[in-house]
Amino acid sequence: MADAGTIQMQPRDYGVPMRPLTGPLTDRILTAYRGGRDPDVQEALARRHESYIDCLRLAGVRVPDTHMRLIEEAGIQHPVIVQTAVPQETMLPRLVKQAGTQAAIGLLDRVATDVAEFWRRVAQRPERIGFHTPLDRFAMDEDGPLFLETFPPLISYNRDEMGQLIQRFADSGLIRGLGKVLPGRIRDIQDRWYTPAGSITTLIDGALRLRPQDSEALLEWANGFASARLEAPWRDNVRTHLARAARRDAEGARRWPLLGGRDRPHA
Repeated sequence: MADAGTIQMQPRDYGVPMRPLTGPLTDRILTAYRGGRDPDVQEALARRHESYIDCLRLAGVRVPDTHMRLIEEAGIQHPVIVQTAVPQETMLPRLVKQAGTQAAIGLLDRVATDVAEFWRRVAQRPERIGFHTPLDRFAMDEDGPLFLETFPPLISYNRDEMGQLIQRFADSGLIRGLGKVLPGRIRDIQDRWYTPAGSITTLIDGALRLRPQDSEALLEWANGFASARLEAPWRDNVRTHLARAARRDAEGARRWPLLGGRDRPHA
């Protein structure tokens, strides 16, 4: 990992992903997280990461070969995730952006179906389980969606513990600083991760940001998906979120018709 022969991948909220150019790990992505002298926290993290991988796979979510290792250096432990790399051309944002409208909706429908099925399959499990589903943490191959995000492991942590974990491992100094002053704001970050509606709307919001020109078609698909494929109260929560998104879209279109972009009213 210290070898100069690595290329850094796109930064994330947690960890620094890199791809070795030489050696036995050239087909892997290595993601190193903030180190520390808290072995009890990190050893529990490694155990729960393994449990979360098992949980995802048992619930029908495909995950590339993925392992967490704790690497010690001068008394400091660094969690490192080693994951089989997927080709960049299979990443979901690229596929959704390049596809035609209906093909993009078809891709989203396949992923949303897997997300909804995950929640059905874990409904009876006693642990607190979550599923954070940003668009850029999925890939798509000939066998269907692949999920790439396993950190933090969303299993067996209560709300306060996960809030502390977010603050502990976030690479953003702003988040870590905010956590010291307003820990409740940091705890709130996780709330979408732990509900079926939150997982579905995270996916939809990512698609709306990626293809704003297709917002009407995307919202129509999302409403249809919620009505036909989700049970109450998931369906009602998703449709409420979609109604707010549609209002924002309509208000933006009315408010800034001459400025070439509703997101920059003072441009």
